[in-house]
Amino acid sequence: MTPRFTIIATLASLATFTACNAQSALPNTANAACVAKAHQSALNLPQGATTVPPLATGALTLTTAAQRGLWPREGPAVRVCGDVAKGFARCQAWLRTDVRGKIDQDTPGGYAPSDLQTAYGLTADSKGNGAGVTVAVVDAYDDPNAAADLNVYRSQFGLPACSVSNGCFSQQKFTSQTNVGWAGEESVDVDMVSAICPNCKILLVEAASPGMADLSTAEKYATAHADYVSNSWSGNEGTKTFDSDYATGCGAIVAATGDTGHNAIAQWPAILPTVIAVGGTSLTSVSPRAETAWLRSGSACSKVYAKPSFQSTLNTGCSMRAEADAAADADPHTGVAVYDTFRQNGWLVFGGTSVAAPIVASAFALAGTNHVNPTENLYSHVSDFNDVTSGRNGTCGAPMCVAGNGWDGPTGLGSPKGTGAF
Repeated sequence: MTPRFTIIATLASLATFTACNAQSALPNTANAACVAKAHQSALNLPQGATTVPPLATGALTLTTAAQRGLWPREGPAVRVCGDVAKGFARCQAWLRTDVRGKIDQDTPGGYAPSDLQTAYGLTADSKGNGAGVTVAVVDAYDDPNAAADLNVYRSQFGLPACSVSNGCFSQQKFTSQTNVGWAGEESVDVDMVSAICPNCKILLVEAASPGMADLSTAEKYATAHADYVSNSWSGNEGTKTFDSDYATGCGAIVAATGDTGHNAIAQWPAILPTVIAVGGTSLTSVSPRAETAWLRSGSACSKVYAKPSFQSTLNTGCSMRAEADAAADADPHTGVAVYDTFRQNGWLVFGGTSVAAPIVASAFALAGTNHVNPTENLYSHVSDFNDVTSGRNGTCGAPMCVAGNGWDGPTGLGSPKGTGAF
């Protein structure tokens, strides 16, 4: 049964959480740029470092909140980033306000890495794949606690160490300015990459501001230094000025479709045909997996970008490009454990398509494949998704607002089912 919750989003709570005035495991490929980038990932290490030690078989043996029957559960949530003006983006993270610290003795609330791996059929891949592969996450502002917080998260769940000193974690800062909401978003992003691809290296790229120009500068750095890129933020489509910064000849770029349900204005950069648009689900059970469309998962028809060839045979309800392409857990009711100390001290639970985007990006990293058109490749593997067939995100009807067999707006082709689709 899909949980429902009351969103607490008063001006007071928004003021509390945001200040938004502001070698490689990749196989050989015919694309020379991909090969060069893959070698760069393996070589971009401190002196004396090699790669992340592979996750040992049986390392994830801790009992999780879900395994103890304590998760998921309903509760209030707030956005951590506030509304923004034209030309800016907002992060898409939602914070549970009723779950702080550990939910039961030594166990944080929210889904743990082993829960997400089980739900999406990634357990074996998460243990054996990803060494030498870099996943970048692009956000705004600096989180000075990012490395230390990441260490606590990975230690709690028995994941291999990922630090600057061992060459696993790196942070590219375009500013020293901080922001409470975006710091929480950054913790979500690096923790979710860790949860799905524990053997991957992580590059955190911090834009100077949430302005589209600054985020696009950060994106260019990410695509030049990583194999896969995740963007847990969005703004309204309109200008095409920065579109070329979100096109890469290898790997994949993913972006969140937003958390306002069906939208009259498509969310950028997710709506770009070169980007994997990631919506959200309510993951109400891990084993057996039970998943419905999240009521706030973003979906929309573009008014700017023509219908791409990979959607030409689908009934999307749009004459232009449609979002989403794929989906993963996003409902704060079924949210994930995150460790963050920049403002809220310690263990928290987050949701939002901010959670879903790095999950999907990391599934690409586990597959370790390169495609000149990653989005087109995704649509050629429809049977390799968990088709999400129930739930809705608005009143516009199927398929744009109602999940059903095959493609739909809230969840696209569905959620990961192993790495076959990627």
